[in-house]
Amino acid sequence: MSEIAQDKKDRHLKRFHYTIDQAIEKPFNWLQIWRLLTYLKPYAKTYLLGAIIAMIVSTAVRLIVPIIIGKVAIDVALENKDATLLTYLVLGIGLLYLLNYVGNIFRIKWVNILGQNVIYDLRQHLFTHVQRLSHRFFDNRSAGSILVRIMNDTNSLQELFTNGIINLLMDIATLLGIIVILFALSPKLALAVMIVLPLMFYISTKLRRNIRRSWQDVRIQQSRMNSHLNESIQGIRITQSFSQEKENTEFFNGVNTDSYQSWRTASKKSAMFRPFVEMSNAIGTVILITYGAHLIILGEGNGGITAGTFVSFAFFLGMFWDPISRLGQVYNQLLMAMASSERIFEYLDEQPNVEEAENAYEFDEMKGHIEFDKVQFSYDHERIALHEISLEIKAGETIALVGHTGSGKSTIANLISRFYDPTSGTVKVDGHNLRDVKLSSLRQHISVVLQDTFIFSGTIMENIRFGRPDASDEEVIEAAKVVGANDFIDRLADGYQTEVEERGNILSAGERQLLSFARALLANPSIIILDEATASIDTETEVKIQHALRKLLKGRTAIIIAHRLSTIRESDNIFVLEHGKILENGNHEELMEQKGEYYDLVKSQFQMLDAM
Repeated sequence: MSEIAQDKKDRHLKRFHYTIDQAIEKPFNWLQIWRLLTYLKPYAKTYLLGAIIAMIVSTAVRLIVPIIIGKVAIDVALENKDATLLTYLVLGIGLLYLLNYVGNIFRIKWVNILGQNVIYDLRQHLFTHVQRLSHRFFDNRSAGSILVRIMNDTNSLQELFTNGIINLLMDIATLLGIIVILFALSPKLALAVMIVLPLMFYISTKLRRNIRRSWQDVRIQQSRMNSHLNESIQGIRITQSFSQEKENTEFFNGVNTDSYQSWRTASKKSAMFRPFVEMSNAIGTVILITYGAHLIILGEGNGGITAGTFVSFAFFLGMFWDPISRLGQVYNQLLMAMASSERIFEYLDEQPNVEEAENAYEFDEMKGHIEFDKVQFSYDHERIALHEISLEIKAGETIALVGHTGSGKSTIANLISRFYDPTSGTVKVDGHNLRDVKLSSLRQHISVVLQDTFIFSGTIMENIRFGRPDASDEEVIEAAKVVGANDFIDRLADGYQTEVEERGNILSAGERQLLSFARALLANPSIIILDEATASIDTETEVKIQHALRKLLKGRTAIIIAHRLSTIRESDNIFVLEHGKILENGNHEELMEQKGEYYDLVKSQFQMLDAM
C-alpha cells in the first residue's frame, strides 16, 4: 500500500477507533433488546399471536410423539402384541405429523410477514427521524455512514424478527418440556445425561464476549467501507482528474480486507459453538447407552426402566441438543441485533439541535421583515462565526451580503432558515422570535437557492415541482419560462419528461441553476435566499437570470450572497462582513463613495476582469 493510501487508512482508523472501543465495552443490554421488540406491538394480536399458537401446536406434537412411541407403542402394544392398537397409534402419529406440518406452514408464513412489517416500520421510523435532525447532525457524519444505519443495520435485524424470536420461544418451550418429561420418565438417567450441562454453560459463557466483540467490529468495518464507497463515487471525477485511481483502489483494498477479516473472525468464533454442542451431545449419548442399558437390565421393579422408556429417552435426548445449538445461534443473532440496534438507537435518540416550542407560532401569511438582535453564533463552540450581529431587513427589501470566504454570509442565511439557532441573541421574522415559530411554516415561506444545486433523480418536471408538489404542469412550465429555463428544456429529447440522474449530470451547471430558480419561483416564497446562486452561470445565461431575478424578487424579501457586482449593485442595502462582523452597509453608490472595504472589493474585481 502506498504512503498516501496508508496515511488515509490511518486517519480513518483513528476516526473509528473510539467508536469501536465504546461499542465493545458496553455490557449486553437486555433493555435495549426489549426496546427493539416493542416494534412487534402493532402485530401482537395478529401475526405474532398466530405464530405463537402455531409454534405451541408444533412443539406439543414433537413432545407427544416420542411418549406415544416409547410408553404406548413399545411398552403396551408390542409388549401385548396388540396389532389393532399399534395400527391406531401409527394412524394417530401420522395425523399428529400432518397437524405439525400445517402448523409449521402457518408459523413460517406469519413470522415472515411479521418480520418484514417490523423491518419496514423500523426503517421508516429511522428515515423519518433522520430527516427531522438539524444540519449540525449532518455536519459531523458522512452520507455513507448514515446509509449504513438505515439499510445495513436494519437489514441485519431481519433474521431476528423473521425467525429468531419465534424459534427462541419454540426452543425454550421444547427444552423445558423435554427436561420435565425426562425427569418424569427417569430422574436418575436424566441427571446422568445432563451432567455435562454445567460445563457446557460455563464454556459457552466464556465464548460470548469474544463473539459479541467480533460482530460489533463487523458493523464498524461495514460502516467504514460504505462511507468510503459513498465518498469515492461522489468524488469520482476529482479522483480521475488527479489520476488517483491507484491510491484510491489501494485504500479500498485495505478497507475491504479489514471488512473481510472481521467477518471471517466473527464467523469463525460463532462456528465454534455448534461443534461444542455436538461434542456434548456425543458425551450425553455415551452416558445414555451405558447407564440406560444398566437400568434396563435392572428392570422397572428394581429401580430401572423399561425398553420403551429408554426409546423415549433416546428420542428426547436427540431432540434436546438441537434446541441448545439453535439457542446459541439465536444468541449470536441477538449479539448482532444488539450491535446494530446500538447504532440505530444512537440515531433515534439523537435530538434536533433546533427544537420547536410546544405552542409554536404558525405563519399563515409572512411579510418577510427580518431582524437580527446582537446575534452571536459558533458552529463548534470554539471559533465564533458571528460576533453580536445586529441588522434589519424590511419586508420586500433586497439586501446583499458580501465579504471574503468565512466572513459569516452563509451563516446569516442559515440562521434565517433556522437550520441552526444562534448561540446568543435573537433572530426575528415579522416580530416573532424564530425559536417560537413552527419550523414547517417558517421554511414553507422561504426558498433557498445554492451555488451547488442538487438535482434529484427523476424528470425535469418533478425536479421543478419539488418546490411545490401540488403545482399543476402548467404552473411548472410557467415558472420555467419566467426564469428562462424553458428554452433549454424544449431542446431536450423528452422536454419536461426528460429523466435526469442523481445530481443532474446530463445538465450543465448553468442549466441546473436555472432549474433551481424555477423551483424557487414555483414555491412562491415570502423570503428568498440566493447563496452564490449565479456563480456557475455564464455571461449569456446571466442576462436571462438578471431579467428573471427582477420578477423572482419582486414583492419578496431577498438576501443575496454573491461576489458578482452585477448581481448585488441594485440591492437596497449591502452589508459588508469580515470575520463575523459588519464593517459597513449602504447601497452601492453610498459604499463606493465611502471608499472602504466594499470599494476595495469592487476595485479588485474590476482589476481581475481587466487582467483576464
